[in-house]
Parts: sequence; structure tokens; C-alpha cells
Amino acid sequence: MPIGALSTSDATTSAAAAEAMPANAANEQRFLKLLVTQLKNQDPLNPMENAQLTSQLAQMSTVSGIEKVNATLQNMLAQSNAGQMMQAAGMVGRWALTPGSSLPAGEAPAAFAVELPSSAASVRALITNAAGTSIRTIDLGALPGGLHDAAWDRKDDAGRPAPAGVYQVRVVAANGAAAVSASTLVYDQVGGVAPGSAGVSLDLAGGRRVALSDVRILR
Repeated sequence: MPIGALSTSDATTSAAAAEAMPANAANEQRFLKLLVTQLKNQDPLNPMENAQLTSQLAQMSTVSGIEKVNATLQNMLAQSNAGQMMQAAGMVGRWALTPGSSLPAGEAPAAFAVELPSSAASVRALITNAAGTSIRTIDLGALPGGLHDAAWDRKDDAGRPAPAGVYQVRVVAANGAAAVSASTLVYDQVGGVAPGSAGVSLDLAGGRRVALSDVRILR
């Protein structure tokens, strides 16, 4: 067989091997090839110093190590997301307690929760209608810090049933004249799950999308 044919075949084989080679291995091969070429063509009167050679080899090792760490992390993230998707799929149809203020329509009593960073001597839940008008004040008394269940019986301050509609809950807490920061959490039915770059999210029946990590209680 002619020498030219052998050279063409070898080149084709080398190209195919390079394409099949993993990215990190190909990078290492290119780095070593450049380094060998540099060593062959260096000035004999001014050879590469050991420190410089060591530095270049360390750079290759660092790049290779970073690529391997990234690949491992990507694999772990994919496995974690798959596990979260399976966990979240079991929540569909159930009621999740998450940060929010909109009370679910039609449910009586309308359950919600209050979260306090520290104890408060006075805690009140204010129920407002779609126009922003307060129709009911629920006195929750003194509460320690933490998460506390509460409920609205869907009646106004006069004891009359509230008309059907959208209602919000807001919490006011204080120790004397000093206000205490308070958060409200509401129940909403889980309608579906959605994967994302930041992790798995839940689509709630009320139209909200929340992170799986935001779920405090499931019922």
C-alpha cells in the first residue's frame, strides 16, 4: 500500500479518536502536545526552568480537577432534582402551607398560620376583602416565637357571614410600643410540579408557584 494512503488512514483514525475522546481527556492531550513541542523547540542556552515546567503541569492538573469536580456536581444535581421531582409528585392534590396572604376561597374555617421570630405580647390577624377594607380582626393574644396555627370562620366583626370572594390576611404583632416582625402562611392545594434551574417548584391551585423548600406543612 502506498505511504500516502497510510498517512491518510492514520490521520482519519486520529481524527475519529479525538472526536470520541472525552472533552477533559482531549484537553489534556492538547496541553501535553503543546508542552512537548515547547520543550523540543526551546532555546538550549535558555532552557525552561523547573519552576516554570512545574507551574504548567500544575495548571493542567488544576483544569482537569475542576472539570472532574464540575462533572461530579452536575451528576449529583441531576440525581437530586430527580429525587425532588419524585417527592414533589406525591404532593399533587394535597394542601401545602407556604408563605403567602391569600386565603383559599370557599373553605370554612379558612386555615392559616402566623410565624414570629420572637415572642409577642399582642398578636392580631386582620382579614381584608378585595377592596382592601378590614372586615375582621382576630385577637390571637400573646404568642411565643415560632409557627402558630390560626383560622378565620369567614364571618365579619358583626358575626355575619362574609360574601364569597378573595380575602387576604395580615398579622400585626407587638411588645408594648415595639412592633414585632410577623409573617403569614396560607394553605393552597398543589396542582402540579415543575423542574427548574433553581430546583423543583410547586404550582398551586391559587395561581402561585413556590419552591419545594418553602413548604412548611403538608396535609
